[in-house]
Amino acid sequence: MHFTLLLPLSLAALAAAQNTNTDPGFPLSAVKEQMLSKASHSWEWGTAAEALLELDAPALSVFGAPSLPLPAPLPAAADATLSYITPHISLSGDTLTPDGSVGDPASLGVFALMAGGAYADAANRQQHYLVATAPRWDNGAISHRADAPNLWADFVYMAPPFLAFHAASTGDGAALAEAVRQCGLYRDVLGGGGAWRHITGPEAKDDGHWSTGNGWAAAGMARVLATVRAAKGDADDQAQLKTWIGEILRAAMDAGRGDRGLLRNYLDDAGWFGEVSGTALLAAAALRVHVIDSEVFGDDVRAWAEESYGAVAKCVGDDGVVGPAVNPLNWQDRSESWDSPEAQAATVLMYAAWRDCVDAGKCQGRTEGVVRPRL
Repeated sequence: MHFTLLLPLSLAALAAAQNTNTDPGFPLSAVKEQMLSKASHSWEWGTAAEALLELDAPALSVFGAPSLPLPAPLPAAADATLSYITPHISLSGDTLTPDGSVGDPASLGVFALMAGGAYADAANRQQHYLVATAPRWDNGAISHRADAPNLWADFVYMAPPFLAFHAASTGDGAALAEAVRQCGLYRDVLGGGGAWRHITGPEAKDDGHWSTGNGWAAAGMARVLATVRAAKGDADDQAQLKTWIGEILRAAMDAGRGDRGLLRNYLDDAGWFGEVSGTALLAAAALRVHVIDSEVFGDDVRAWAEESYGAVAKCVGDDGVVGPAVNPLNWQDRSESWDSPEAQAATVLMYAAWRDCVDAGKCQGRTEGVVRPRL
């Protein structure tokens, strides 16, 4: 049976039925090409692959799949994403790429599982390394770094979504719950009710509320939430994830905006410039959870995310380069960058989330070159 027969009315059909316009308002294809050309590190490859999947094969992402595990064989819609990511996957060793990080190689794990065969075997080794070998914080949180226990907010986008997808693919309810628990363990150390600190540990420390780090955390937990939901997982786990995501989003909403209408590189530090990567990631997370539960994440969340979308859209050049962004390898660099793979991927993720929100009838389309708020 072809996979599409198992799906509800397609996004394209929904969009046509509702007479919506999901033109992005910026050169999306150029943004995507810049994303692919700029990515050069494990987490950038994994994030780019997720952006490709959500953009070009939305019914195969956890936000669009009606249930998990995905049926086999996968439809041809997955081919472009898998063709992009598989050359970056190592078929030997404990992790999917040779890396000093625990979490970053795991960002490729969903796609290794989707590719099957030797790639799925490599994904299984990566999963085992995460849960059985990697260093841990005192509370049981899996370290983001390999040499010593270090917690980075970034980890939550890279590893828990893979752990959740692996669990859903194998029907392991306990492992699915553990993916949720890892998010909570990170929240307990880095968050605690509002915006998250970026890093803690012996190798590095950053107590600031880095907007991109908060975006990684919120968007990663949104992926875990969607996975648990599609796998018919525990309702209490889903409610807990919504609470944790909401804490971050409310803190970002309360922090205000910097120049260009963007969130500041450090959310509550008025000395920082407005920055596209964190703005786009947090907008993407907000739009995703608004579609999942528009009672918990209401119209105020949607309107805030649409405002962020409009601000980011104005920061895309004709060549598809998005900026100003922070240097992704030095998040405290005060110089504005137009050379960030993270900014490129975050913009694609934001567009895919907004398009799917429009197609779900929970956001409105574009009129005369601007994103029209849904009143």
